[in-house]
Amino acid sequence: MGKTKIKIDYMKCGPKGKVDPRDCAKCLKVCDPCVFLRHEDLKFKEDNIYDPQHWKITAIWPSICTLCFKCVELCPENAISIRV
Repeated sequence: MGKTKIKIDYMKCGPKGKVDPRDCAKCLKVCDPCVFLRHEDLKFKEDNIYDPQHWKITAIWPSICTLCFKCVELCPENAISIRV
């Protein structure tokens, strides 16, 4: 079995996307093995470092993905794709 690759389209989900990960986070809630991490996007210079406004979701641990595809099904912007 090959390596699982999880791609998130940041033009749909993230600082430049239609959806703010802080408001949605459906992939985080549905993922039983906790593959995803929501974090501050370090590419943006924040006005207030104690209250960051630019967030993104990253698939940090794709190797523990169970290939249930719940995250793909629940993403309102179809921003997640998984392939093996």
